[in-house]
Amino acid sequence: TTMLNRFHVWFPGGIVIGALASNFMSGAGLNWQWQVALILVPTVIYGAMLIKAQFPRFDTRTHSTSSNIRHLFTPLYIFLIACMTFTATTEFGTQQWIERILGSSGASPMVVLALITGLMAVGRFFAGPIVHKLNPTGVLLGSAICASLGIFMMSQAEGSMIYLAAMLFALGVTYFWPTMLGCVAEYIPKSGALGMSLMGGAGMFAMSIWNPVIGSWIDTARSSAEASGASAEQIEILAGQAVLQNLLIFPIILIVAFIGLHLVINNNKRTEKCAS
Repeated sequence: TTMLNRFHVWFPGGIVIGALASNFMSGAGLNWQWQVALILVPTVIYGAMLIKAQFPRFDTRTHSTSSNIRHLFTPLYIFLIACMTFTATTEFGTQQWIERILGSSGASPMVVLALITGLMAVGRFFAGPIVHKLNPTGVLLGSAICASLGIFMMSQAEGSMIYLAAMLFALGVTYFWPTMLGCVAEYIPKSGALGMSLMGGAGMFAMSIWNPVIGSWIDTARSSAEASGASAEQIEILAGQAVLQNLLIFPIILIVAFIGLHLVINNNKRTEKCAS
């Protein structure tokens, strides 16, 4: 779980670098095509690294795809898949719409995005002591609590207080994705790389389902605010706060789910110790 957190440092880290590069290129008058073309730089580097890479050999009987598939159909794995859809929506559902949600609330959406992803990168790099102290399920539970508080504060705060709320939200979502994969690696190891890949796929699939829903929430909230006779700027603030309140449902459900997971895993560990 610690190494998976470190492996995922450069997802948010890349967003920070991309945001700064985009801001610089926009100031230099370069259009979006040149900005998107930056992706080709790491693509070429990764390609060169893969040509020279030596991949490890493993026992194909123990780690075969058919063996991996058999271990996917367990109650714990199915439960984690369901939780992954909620953790992904909590993290990406809020971040992907943050410009629309917070753009008129007195904070700079780009600064908020850079702040969130910057804290995530740092938090993941130094995840080791936290994971060892709380274990993966404890980290997930604490993350769900922080994410809930952060989203709630963002739905209520204005001006500079939004930055504080964003920092709390960032702390909450920092460990979600890599620690969910870590749970698969630690608690269902025989599902192999297939189990972790499908776990990540479930998170991305959840976003394809929920993004249009979140967009419709924004449209509905904006229509309601317009009907109330609010000013144009106030309409965006009211709509953003309403959407954040809807998004708050996801981490609250996760708090309940992760309390149950934490209790079950700890109980199983105690049972194994007594048996040994």
